[in-house]
Amino acid sequence: MKAHDGLYIDGAWRSAESPDVIEVVNPADEQIIGRVPAAGPLDVDTAVRAARAALPAWSATPPAERAARLTALRDALAARKDEIAETVTAELGSPLGFSQAVHAGVPIGVAGSYADLAAAHPFEEKVGNSTVLHEPIGVVGAITPWNYPLHQIVAKVAPALAAGCTVVLKPAEDTPLTAQLFAEAVHEAGVPAGVFNLVTGLGPVAGQALAEHPGVDLVSFTGSTAVGRQIGAVAGAAVKKVALELGGKSANVILPDADLAKAVNVGVANVMSNSGQTCSAWTRMLVHRDRYEKAVELAAGAAAKYGDRIGPVVSARQQARVRGYIEKGIAEGARLVAGGPESPREKGYFVSPTVFADVTPEMTIAQEEIFGPVLSILPYDDEEDALRIANGTVYGLAGAVWAADEAAAVAFARRMDTGQVDINGGRFNPLAPFGGYKQSGVGRELGSHGLAEYLQTKSLQF
Repeated sequence: MKAHDGLYIDGAWRSAESPDVIEVVNPADEQIIGRVPAAGPLDVDTAVRAARAALPAWSATPPAERAARLTALRDALAARKDEIAETVTAELGSPLGFSQAVHAGVPIGVAGSYADLAAAHPFEEKVGNSTVLHEPIGVVGAITPWNYPLHQIVAKVAPALAAGCTVVLKPAEDTPLTAQLFAEAVHEAGVPAGVFNLVTGLGPVAGQALAEHPGVDLVSFTGSTAVGRQIGAVAGAAVKKVALELGGKSANVILPDADLAKAVNVGVANVMSNSGQTCSAWTRMLVHRDRYEKAVELAAGAAAKYGDRIGPVVSARQQARVRGYIEKGIAEGARLVAGGPESPREKGYFVSPTVFADVTPEMTIAQEEIFGPVLSILPYDDEEDALRIANGTVYGLAGAVWAADEAAAVAFARRMDTGQVDINGGRFNPLAPFGGYKQSGVGRELGSHGLAEYLQTKSLQF
């Protein structure tokens, strides 16, 4: 794992115009593991110009050739799987097994899915006396978060390349080394110069410059709702398309006839995964009052098993944020049944797996995204009450429903104001659209719906 001291622009590693650097810190031991350039507006401008210059040739490249480059990219990522996992573990703090299976493994599959879609997608179709063309939208500014550093990059860059767009990527400043490995894989895959460009930098500097740049046609951002609003405002002023995947406060609804032990154990695992740093985590568990205390007991026991199984959160800033929410929950009257605000280790940005009971819907911990290993358990009286609580936040990203009667679970899920619902622990599907309702975002990622975000439509009448 060696950090590049340049930016990847126009097919080569180049020195940044800005002299500033970002220090990359291992959150498990607080040691500096690398330094990367902190790009400024001039660097962003150079990258956008390179993407703009490469756009005509790449957009005219036959879909089959674009698919071949994506297949080569998938293979290049697969060859680096161990290095990717080790790098994510070093800069994010994820346990190595999780990094290998999820942080490295899932994006390889997603890259392959877009190779298949690029080859098979109907970029032209007949509608009556018209030929409808689905054309690349242009230059994409992709701004990605730190919590799934490679997956979020692949979920944006792969469909953009499949569509015929060119890309400037600004990854999160906490996890830039994984983005550099991705750039190496792009180069090895033979993607033409300028089609993909990487600028490492700070969000308020490089990210803002990218979002504001007049040479960018679409801004695809994953991160907080607050920053998403800012990007939406900037893009709106320029009548520029945005795709926003934002926050979540997802409900895990356990209906009265569900297998309670399974639903609770899977629900706790979902929240503790990736140290709680997952936008779609089921951070609100809703249980009927008749089974509530048993669910609380099961959840507290399950959470206790994660004490030495989860990694740290990404930074000291994030640790302080999560601990602040835990203190807020206690202050507002929630009952702490596992964990707490005290750090479980002297070194590193660790947070104890935490479970709150007696949470009411209006409490801060039931309304705001915490982004840490914190679960709130809320009681409900009947299904209408459960639905009211489940839909009672500004978010609508994901959720879950458990019931012995699958038809009843599906009926409940259809009424949830959220973009994705797992029924009885349904498996992740990389081809299913992912994205939110309400303030959880605009647009979709993954599969054909994710590809469609990077296309615009033209009709020819005959």
